Amino acid sequence: MGSRAKVNYGENMKGIILAGGHGTRLFPVTISTSKQLLPIYDKPLIFYPLTTLMEAGIRDIAIIIKIEDEKSFTDLLGDGSRFGIKITFFFQEEPRGLAEAFIITEKFIGTSNTTLILGDNLFYGESFAKLLKKKFHSGARIFCSKVNDPERYGVLEIQGDQPISIVEKPEKFISPWAVTGIYTYDSSVIERAKLLKPSKRGEIEITELNQGFLDDTILDCEFFDQNVVWMDTGTFESMKEASEFIAAIQKRQGTLVGSPELAAYKNQWVTESEIKNGLTFSNQYTDTLLKLL
Repeated sequence: MGSRAKVNYGENMKGIILAGGHGTRLFPVTISTSKQLLPIYDKPLIFYPLTTLMEAGIRDIAIIIKIEDEKSFTDLLGDGSRFGIKITFFFQEEPRGLAEAFIITEKFIGTSNTTLILGDNLFYGESFAKLLKKKFHSGARIFCSKVNDPERYGVLEIQGDQPISIVEKPEKFISPWAVTGIYTYDSSVIERAKLLKPSKRGEIEITELNQGFLDDTILDCEFFDQNVVWMDTGTFESMKEASEFIAAIQKRQGTLVGSPELAAYKNQWVTESEIKNGLTFSNQYTDTLLKLL
């Protein structure tokens, strides 16, 4: 294999947030709204993955949604300009697997690297931010977290210190390292996704996509330490836990977690006056934001 030139993470990098799906685990709440528009403490769920991408320096972001949710998302986010970013919406008629995201957004990706984050995943921790900003080379990168219930996830199997396979919801214990809902790829991901055949459940699986990069020895694996918090907020209980976590962190530290306005300000993509001009009312969120500017 030839050498792989490294670049800063945010350079030549686009972002994708997968926010389609039916949210069946949250029935009946999701009959009339998208799961990603439901609140996690003081802000909509979609703000958290959006802010994660922004904090990594990514300004060109695609959000994949159901077509019936378009107005709600555009009312909330617009075109992204108030956050100093560009947001483009794409539509997924039916959930046909996470890897379909790269086929849907083929023209958006072009020749860029891309980071996909699941719209119901929440990440927190200083060491996570450092991992995410590490220089990326061609191929793919996954992020793994140690869990007590690996049978619920795609799991990285390791032999010695080398990853050898990724198994979706293994029936037998192979390792505690779950593959989390954030992934980085070079543009070859588009053609690789197109070559995948649907699984038994009729979806093109991201686990199989990642396995292909691993087989070609161009998959990097990053491992979270115990200070990184990863939450999959797809159930009522996990949403409650996430809300309580965010509330505790914000009250203890006097900050805002998952604030795109704050991320844009820290990145110098928008000015203090631009943010203030967009705040026409006072509440807990806006008051805290103004104190932090």
